[in-house]
Amino acid sequence: MSWYERITRAFGEAPQVPFYSSSRFVLISDCHRGCGNHNDNFLKNQNLYFAALNYYYEKEFSYVELGDGDELWENRSLSQIIDIHSDVFWLMTKFQEKNRLYLLYGNHDHSKQHCSYCQKHCSTYHLSGQEAETPLFPKYCYLQGLILKDMELGNDLYLTHGHQADFLNSTLAPVAKFLVRYVWKPLEAIGFSDPTSTAKNYTRKKKTESRLTEWAVQEQKFLVTGHTHRPMIGSTDSPYFNTGSCVHPRCITCMELQNRKLTLVKWTLRTREDRTLYVAREELGAFKL
Repeated sequence: MSWYERITRAFGEAPQVPFYSSSRFVLISDCHRGCGNHNDNFLKNQNLYFAALNYYYEKEFSYVELGDGDELWENRSLSQIIDIHSDVFWLMTKFQEKNRLYLLYGNHDHSKQHCSYCQKHCSTYHLSGQEAETPLFPKYCYLQGLILKDMELGNDLYLTHGHQADFLNSTLAPVAKFLVRYVWKPLEAIGFSDPTSTAKNYTRKKKTESRLTEWAVQEQKFLVTGHTHRPMIGSTDSPYFNTGSCVHPRCITCMELQNRKLTLVKWTLRTREDRTLYVAREELGAFKL
């Protein structure tokens, strides 16, 4: 199967969620939540992420996670990841209670494509301070693709992780997973960079972005992905958008859909004149649908 067919197939049975001018969605990708050790790239930004997610919950946004939410290539245990970051999963359940939660899988959490895996590992969790298990995502199945259906002007948004455009991280995903877990994970701990990673390899990143852009142009659809970790605002002529990631060195990026406008946003830590710290939201660019 070609890369073009893999992307198209992601939307073959994708559910459609209606959106209107009054709708609010936040699109976040590539959290790579880990087990709290030195390889957990999410740790340094966990407070930024929690502050941002809490903001979106209070502002009544729906939360869409575009894959690679959890780092299951480097780590074997999803339950351990959930336990370490239980505050995050607690907040995600609050979105679910309001029917405002949509979860997709990517290449690093590809195990979630199987409903049986999700029901075994994502149904309950231990909430801090409670002995009994608490419901997490019972009977939830992660998605490969999601379509936000524009009920007013027909400018639908096609959402997926984006690894389908990358042969190594889709068709050869088991090989890439083996290399990451047993070769590049220990080498990364002593300073080496993983050349198989689309996010860290500039050549692979450009090739993947070029394919995603080509698909969006050829299909004449607004395509929003993650995977490459590079945030991007598209245009009418080049309708490919990227949310970025939550593992940038000093910030997280995401994309907001509000008032029929896609806005690329950066959340970062700043200092006031009295030297107190605060979490700041900054708009990097926008596109009107």
